[in-house]
Amino acid sequence: QLESGTQKAGADGLKPKEQLEAIGQEVNRLLGHAQQCLKDDLTPALREAGIKILQHEDLTEEQKADVEQIFLHKIHPVLTPMAFDPGHPFPHISNLSLNLAVLIRKASGEARFARVKIPDTLPQLIPVTRPAGKSIGSGHSEDNTFIWLDDLVTAHLDTLFPGMTILEAHPFHVTRDAEVEIQEWEAGDLLETTEEGIRQRRFGDVVRLQVDRAMPAHVLDILMTNLQIQSHDVYLVEGHIPLTSLKHIASLDMPELKFPHLFPVVPNILNPDAQDDDEFTAIGRRDILLHHPYDSFQPVVNLINKAATDPSVLAIKMTLYRVGKNSPVVEALLRAMENGKQVAVVVELKARFDEESNIEWARALENEGVHVVYGLIGLKIHSKVLMIVRRVGDSIKRFVHLGTGNYNPVTAHLYTDLGLLTCDDSIGADTTDLFNYLTGYSAKTDYAKLMVAPINLRRKMEGLIEREIAHRKEGKPSHIIFKMNSLVDDKIIRLLYEASKAGVKIDLIVRGICCLRPGIKDVSENIRVVSILGRFLEHSRVYYFSNGGNEEIYVGSADLMPRNLDRRVEVVFPVEDPGLSNYIKDHLLEIYLNDNVRARVMDADGNFTRLPVSEGQEPLDCQRHFLETDAASWADR
Repeated sequence: QLESGTQKAGADGLKPKEQLEAIGQEVNRLLGHAQQCLKDDLTPALREAGIKILQHEDLTEEQKADVEQIFLHKIHPVLTPMAFDPGHPFPHISNLSLNLAVLIRKASGEARFARVKIPDTLPQLIPVTRPAGKSIGSGHSEDNTFIWLDDLVTAHLDTLFPGMTILEAHPFHVTRDAEVEIQEWEAGDLLETTEEGIRQRRFGDVVRLQVDRAMPAHVLDILMTNLQIQSHDVYLVEGHIPLTSLKHIASLDMPELKFPHLFPVVPNILNPDAQDDDEFTAIGRRDILLHHPYDSFQPVVNLINKAATDPSVLAIKMTLYRVGKNSPVVEALLRAMENGKQVAVVVELKARFDEESNIEWARALENEGVHVVYGLIGLKIHSKVLMIVRRVGDSIKRFVHLGTGNYNPVTAHLYTDLGLLTCDDSIGADTTDLFNYLTGYSAKTDYAKLMVAPINLRRKMEGLIEREIAHRKEGKPSHIIFKMNSLVDDKIIRLLYEASKAGVKIDLIVRGICCLRPGIKDVSENIRVVSILGRFLEHSRVYYFSNGGNEEIYVGSADLMPRNLDRRVEVVFPVEDPGLSNYIKDHLLEIYLNDNVRARVMDADGNFTRLPVSEGQEPLDCQRHFLETDAASWADR
């Protein structure tokens, strides 16, 4: 908008330039808060645990000699100093790279600028060895004392510029616009067009420059001029750059400082070691709900593996959004193709930052003869759907998995998600129609049970809220509980305000962006908004309506945002089994709403406050509760 010269103010009354400046101010505030937390809280705690990160100047002479040998033999050969003068153009600064801006003085007295990139292919934490007999204390070994790689390189810049005087050196970190520009309507081949977009990503505009607060103005000016950025793109950092480098500390082998190991439950009903029946028989008996990461994702992988070799399986159809590397799901699909099954896979090439991985899987599947569809022009396929068509006796049955999360065993350990396994005939028919829409041509405008964006999801979701308003006006029970990642859609928010004004009680569990404001007199007094942040990323989407006493619960892949409702293919499905719906209402939603450890409550100004634990009140951490009780909950599921 800024580049196009747009001056139109948004809903907040700010023009594009003013919005960017406001964002910059808030990000700077948050960065300062994070750096202060690192300095005052985390660093002392790490030291107490025996982990020290020293500055080169703080090392003993023996330690300096040790790390110098590491530098000369393992680091120096990898470094490439890049000069900047009339004969050397300003070097390309790659996205998310850490660099040193170096000022040197030649023997002639002339000052020059150079860039040294800190290689991301090398360990960023260099272990500092200690003289024999000396340890860090507390029983920890010397291996837990480190120096940052960029600090070590800075201390030895003279080896990169022999005969020169090093005047100063300052770290900086660049973030480029990662948006992949794809002209879908003009693309002859969507896969090739996406590949070209990925190649161009490395040249995206610089949107953030993080620099050491001590960087002088004349050095910063060189960077700003050559990176073509404005002052609002610059973020001054006091401390190590970038904060994401702390992940290298988290990867240290010190299990005593980490969360206890997660042991997901494999429910007996889907456990081949505990049941004589196979997965298809179990699903045919009743619907099954999985709650990840507390329930293992392995039963879903097992189901696809079983389908790949089961002679009664005729076809497998599936959507793939983010599957990750070394995917057992894709390997099972390839085996199914080898075994003569009809396999159709919709691979979304435009999944942000997973484009390259998805392109590789799409090609691997195509090379084995799998029917691969790249998506729909103008829409991103975000739904999580698996359908297995199987011969059962003289009939054909469809076994369906619908979920809120990706078919990715890695993220299934990190995200909270829900998945439904069912062979309900209506859902099976709807899923067949959905895949026909994704792989062929369809003008279908409704589904029996599924809510599908952009076809009927918005219309039905708005209708369900309006129905709750009508129930309230008729004196019937009315209550709305939504759990999602983001609430942004203007029409939905206005409807929720109308419901609140009508007296409908509304509880919203929103992990991320929430544009609704609760607690405003005569507008949203009946709305409560909480956000849950914890060990696992809250990713499931649940929509509960009391419906005058005939409760309805829907689960799916969609948040309430314009992009999800109008510009993506999303699937939201009903949970109709009484035991499963009671589990979601009483075991999940009620626990989330009563959390007093992880929960933050939003006020009318959009600020979040942690709930204090009242005197005599037991602390309730929802994620810890699920870890401790999810296995037992299978008695109710």
